[in-house]
Amino acid sequence: MHPSQQREILIFIICIAASGLAGLIIGKALLSITAALLIYTILSLRNQFKLHNWIISRDGESIPEASGLWGQLFNEIYQIEKETGSNRARLTNILQRFQEAASALPDAMVILTKRNKIEWSNLAANKLLGINHPQDNGQPINNLIRHPKFDKYMRKNDFGKTITILSPNNPETQLTLQVIPFGSSQKLIICRDITHIMRLEEMRSHFVANVSHELRSPLTVLSGYLETLQDVKDLKKIRRALHTMHEQASRMERLVTDLLSLSKLETQPSDAHSNDVNVPAMLLELKDSAQFMSSNKSHAITLQQDEKLHLYGNRDELQSLFSNIINNAARYTPQNGSIKISWETKNDLAVFSVTDNGQGIPQKHIPHLTERFYRVDIDRSRETGGTGLGLAIVKHVLERHDGKLLIDSDLGKGSTFQCKFPAERILIKQPKCNLDLT
Repeated sequence: MHPSQQREILIFIICIAASGLAGLIIGKALLSITAALLIYTILSLRNQFKLHNWIISRDGESIPEASGLWGQLFNEIYQIEKETGSNRARLTNILQRFQEAASALPDAMVILTKRNKIEWSNLAANKLLGINHPQDNGQPINNLIRHPKFDKYMRKNDFGKTITILSPNNPETQLTLQVIPFGSSQKLIICRDITHIMRLEEMRSHFVANVSHELRSPLTVLSGYLETLQDVKDLKKIRRALHTMHEQASRMERLVTDLLSLSKLETQPSDAHSNDVNVPAMLLELKDSAQFMSSNKSHAITLQQDEKLHLYGNRDELQSLFSNIINNAARYTPQNGSIKISWETKNDLAVFSVTDNGQGIPQKHIPHLTERFYRVDIDRSRETGGTGLGLAIVKHVLERHDGKLLIDSDLGKGSTFQCKFPAERILIKQPKCNLDLT
């Protein structure tokens, strides 16, 4: 027994004995003892009422005053209440931090009760699964994720593997979902957007197939001619075969070069994009190069540009961008056609534009022109030496320089390719003057 309890019993016995002794003196012992017990009961009831009122009011600061065992009892309850409040605040803080951390995750998280009803969900669950917290709390999960594969997964109650479903919010978004049991028959749903992974896998599959197809033709030609040359003695046939083999080898070389350029753009970080690039001087060189390349077609190539307009960027990447667009125009513009190149500012943007009067491009093909190995006319592209990667390279370079590609084309009239760069990339520099002092 606790010492305070022993003391309380001792005080009680002393009070009863004292009241009995006083009653014997006055000749009313029973009445004195009864009065003492009544007073003790009233005091105990008074302390009980204080305790009850204090518990109801939940006023943790104003502890009732009492002496003896009741005082210690009040103090113990107060300490327990204070410790409980501190633990409650700490647990609330931990829960709040967990919810904030879970809400910041890109993966959707949903907590289910024993009966598969929604108890809590993070922000990503709203984006991926259309589940809102706290509006959807208490809703059966099958009411919000309506998918046969998910229903079967939940009924089977075997959550060792993940499943792949389409997002209820967007049919084009693919999700991987897994249920993890925890606690007392509760469940945690973790859902992740894998659309980009599926697209990369599809892109990889197409890429391997396209590269294999592109390399197969020139390799077949080279192998065939090498076999033929073993028995050919006619010098003209040998020269013709060597010429064709050289063309096919050059085609493979261009393809490998473009593949390496594209791989570099896709994998390397976009640093060193703040150098001063003298675009006017670059375009002048590219214009002369295109004129030489299309000399047999007698193209009329003109260049109109602002000599002060430079760019902040990567010189090699920008040269690849401009040369691909200019060379495409020279490659696909027919005999005696015209090609107009311009470099100027419009509406605070730096605009590079190439316009030709060729055959034009059907509208259905324009959205796909920047895809790898996409060609409007495969046979014509191979005849002119195209690899099908030029505009894919253009797209990646523009993305790394915060630019946009616009394509406008009319069948039978020609096409215009425009590259627009933001004002932050523009650098105005005065051209150097060459003074002849002789």
